[in-house]
Amino acid sequence: MFAVPDRGFTPSEFESRMQRVQDRMQAGKMDAILLTTEPDVRYFTGFLTQFWESPTRPWFVLLPLSGKPVAVIPEIGAAGMVGTWVEDIHTWPAPRPEDDGISLLHDVIERLPRKFGCLGVSLGHESYLRMPAADYQRLLSGLSAHEITDASVLLHQLRYVKSAAEIEKIHYICDLTSDAFEALPRSLKMGESERQNCQRFRIDLLERGADNSPYLISGSGPGGYDSIIMGPTDRVLEDGDVLIIDTGTTFDGYFCDFDRNFAFGHADDALLRAYDVVYASTDAGFAAARPGATTSDVWAAMWRVLEKGGALGNSVGRLGHGLGMQLTEWPSNTPDDMTPLEPGVVLTLEPGMEFAPGKQMVHEENIVITEDGACWLSRRAPAELPVVD
Repeated sequence: MFAVPDRGFTPSEFESRMQRVQDRMQAGKMDAILLTTEPDVRYFTGFLTQFWESPTRPWFVLLPLSGKPVAVIPEIGAAGMVGTWVEDIHTWPAPRPEDDGISLLHDVIERLPRKFGCLGVSLGHESYLRMPAADYQRLLSGLSAHEITDASVLLHQLRYVKSAAEIEKIHYICDLTSDAFEALPRSLKMGESERQNCQRFRIDLLERGADNSPYLISGSGPGGYDSIIMGPTDRVLEDGDVLIIDTGTTFDGYFCDFDRNFAFGHADDALLRAYDVVYASTDAGFAAARPGATTSDVWAAMWRVLEKGGALGNSVGRLGHGLGMQLTEWPSNTPDDMTPLEPGVVLTLEPGMEFAPGKQMVHEENIVITEDGACWLSRRAPAELPVVD
């Protein structure tokens, strides 16, 4: 087990993030970027709170072309934001539906230095505005002197390459979750439901030191499963079943995301072969994941093995994705994504295939790209499908 990493980040980490984004803002001719979502706000401020689970209040942070972030937030968050490296904090008494921070946000934007007359906002793929649409329209109508441009790709690219401190947190939660997965066969029980077995697994993760396990899903069926996103259910596990458990478990706001498969009682030849194929496909993706290659190269390496192994198709739509502050991050391992890999990139390798009508086999591991190629963050799954008696 790795030593527990320090929580939070040093001021120099945030200074580096701001310098990187401001360099790109200068090149993209943006005066500021408006942030509204938890991961983006946390990435630039260090503001880590579970209060985002409440949808009542919007939260805003502005990244100016120079200097530190500027927070425009509900009064309830002021004490927490003061504890970050952010110094310029503006508040209003939310919730106030008739004007929930919009006038205040407008005024703060107008007071920022204007060089290009352009405000960046996340508007593209894998982004959203965490504020009422009517409030966003009202804000735009008051900013007629500003051009609005999409900043989503810029922000995706910044968060795509992780710092050493970020990778340390992800590696730690991967290591902890690997421990729990390796111990899991001793607690899995036939005659009990997916839900009961997954509850014990979640408790074990928390007892080992995970902060949370917000994503813990399962699927099961005789000789294969047909869904990997709907469980855990009350389906009782029986002899001949196969069970997949996939978890996104967190430490200090950073995710792991990988799965393990287990057979109960016995496994037929088709199931064993499918497991061997996705395992080999993962190895092929790992070998292809190196600086200078692309996400599409990784996809192609994995898909060649799946196709040769008899895959009838893949309903997931991709064979892995970025990973970090969110369970799934940009980019995706697809035929046409073509995102270049570079040191510091954290990815999942997630080959999956339909190996018989209505039966899937999916495998997932977490890796980091280094100067010399890929390194495992999750500990490799067993080379042979585990069978639980």
